[in-house]
Amino acid sequence: MFLLARAPRLFPLIVTPCRLHPPPAARRWRAGCAMEPPKTAHPDPDITIAEPTAVERQEESPPVRPGETVVKEGKAAILFPSANEVFYNPVQEFNRDLTCAVITEFSREVLAQRGVKVLVPGEEERVVVSPSDEPSEADVQDGKTAIEEEAVVTATAGQKCERGLRILEGLAASGLRSVRFALEVPGLRSVTANDFSHKAAALIARNAEYNKVGELLQASCKDASMLMYEMRGKKDRYEVIDLDPYGSPASFLDAAVQSVSEGGLLCITCTDMAVLAGNSSETCYSKYGSVSIKAKYCHEMALRIILHSLDQRANVYQRYIQPLLSVSVDFYVRVFVRVFTGQATVKNSASKQALIYNCVGCGSFHLQKMGRRTNNGKNMKYSAATGPPVGPTCEHCGQRHQLGGPIWAEAIHDRAFVQKVLTAVSGNPSRFETSKRMKGVLSMVIEELEDTPLYYTVDSLSSTLHCNTPPLLKFRSALLHAGHRVSLSHACKNAIKTDAPPAAIWDILRCWEKSNPVKREKLSEMMPAFKILSTEPSFEACFTVRDDANPQSRQRHLTRFQENPQAFWGPKARAKAGGGISNNLQQKRMKNQNKRKNPMTDSSQLKSFPCKKFKQGTCTYSDKCSYSHDPECTFEEKME
Repeated sequence: MFLLARAPRLFPLIVTPCRLHPPPAARRWRAGCAMEPPKTAHPDPDITIAEPTAVERQEESPPVRPGETVVKEGKAAILFPSANEVFYNPVQEFNRDLTCAVITEFSREVLAQRGVKVLVPGEEERVVVSPSDEPSEADVQDGKTAIEEEAVVTATAGQKCERGLRILEGLAASGLRSVRFALEVPGLRSVTANDFSHKAAALIARNAEYNKVGELLQASCKDASMLMYEMRGKKDRYEVIDLDPYGSPASFLDAAVQSVSEGGLLCITCTDMAVLAGNSSETCYSKYGSVSIKAKYCHEMALRIILHSLDQRANVYQRYIQPLLSVSVDFYVRVFVRVFTGQATVKNSASKQALIYNCVGCGSFHLQKMGRRTNNGKNMKYSAATGPPVGPTCEHCGQRHQLGGPIWAEAIHDRAFVQKVLTAVSGNPSRFETSKRMKGVLSMVIEELEDTPLYYTVDSLSSTLHCNTPPLLKFRSALLHAGHRVSLSHACKNAIKTDAPPAAIWDILRCWEKSNPVKREKLSEMMPAFKILSTEPSFEACFTVRDDANPQSRQRHLTRFQENPQAFWGPKARAKAGGGISNNLQQKRMKNQNKRKNPMTDSSQLKSFPCKKFKQGTCTYSDKCSYSHDPECTFEEKME
């Protein structure tokens, strides 16, 4: 009750900071009610210590209250109640580090056009040059250009920049991400940390005061969608909007594409991977307007589904997206896109989306664009696409096709922008704790083929033929010898992205099978392997390892796919409506662990489980019931 009673007083102090000296009575009331005494306060109440001024009080951090825990990440130190009443997941540190790096480069690029030079501690000095602004002859004669005059303005992290960016974190929880933005990202005018929970909003305000970023960080307690809808005006829009919800962000996307400024940055996280990866395709369609498929390329498909949904919702308002970086890591996907306005460019969106025809037998897939765009000199002609690209059955194995999508079929990264982020991270490795992993992931992103959606996996291809798996370098070399391009993917360890058609891939595997024969007598005529191997290859594949088959990220042994960071490192429990999170998540996991692998063999073991119908008062079996009617019986006995 003490925290709840104090929070409303602290909240307005952070939201609307004031540097004016209050009257003596107000100072005495604030010192006695709203602020706890500093750690250096004398324990004897009879001894009076001189009260600090308002400026000194603004610079001091509030003391840690009994029971609170301080969590340090980056330059931020976040206070958490002992009851863990606000959602926090330490495994997402990579997500937050990557976001800070991306927003820093975005800020550098945008503020350079406004004549502001961004300074990052520990980074070598960069020259601000705007290629679109050419110095005039008069400026050259004067010896000083307009760019040189404006470039005198510098922006550093932790300080307010009047020409800087306005950032909104719609679902801030403890405010850790927003506090890190205020402390680590230079060139910011304001950071709004919003959360619908009153407890979370009070904690955000307290953390802002504790980290001394009250001038930059503003706490807000509103519905995220309504807050963004209120800021749809062109002069009110945010340059950066970060959405990291628990589960799906689908309900916030419509408001987000409207409230981001022209050329602004959207940072979206999705943790509902079961929906995006094909376990619930009907739910995926209802949320994102796309049918997901359970296939080996499901993680990249999840990224393309999110991009499709963002572009589709932006098109309603004559806007379109430009992906900067899209990554699939751990248990979530994260996309960084810029949003622009242009009616002519919006017409190209239909030709950027595609349907997927996926063979259920051999895993071959084909893409069918939704629209066609033809350049007729000065004009662009748009028409419906023709198809389908496949027959009634798969030409390789004779099985049927699944239809998925539509998905984003264009590039999911901006290679030039990713290179800037990678250069900044590599040149300043001490800035982030996860810089080693960031360097590996970004290096793989740069090496990916931009115009080749989705991928195959070597183990799944060899599993289809029931043959030994060819070494990764030999398989890549065979594709290169055949005249095709090939790359790895950051989304899957054994992935192969290539522009080779499925027929060429199966020809290479047929050649591999000749030197690693399969026992044909064990293959049924209805199996995909039997029909694929029944056809002779159209060319002789060469498996001699080439030097360019091994990418630089693999040669340098960069951290590309790390091991599980800790036990139970996946998504945490969902936050409650009134604040706080569920504390029995681990109990549920222990209860359901191996429940299918270790089935019960004795019906008497059911007595350790409570009867659900008895609790509802509808059980009619009395003592003959196989389950326990003891009201104190729980699942803990099984877990012990």
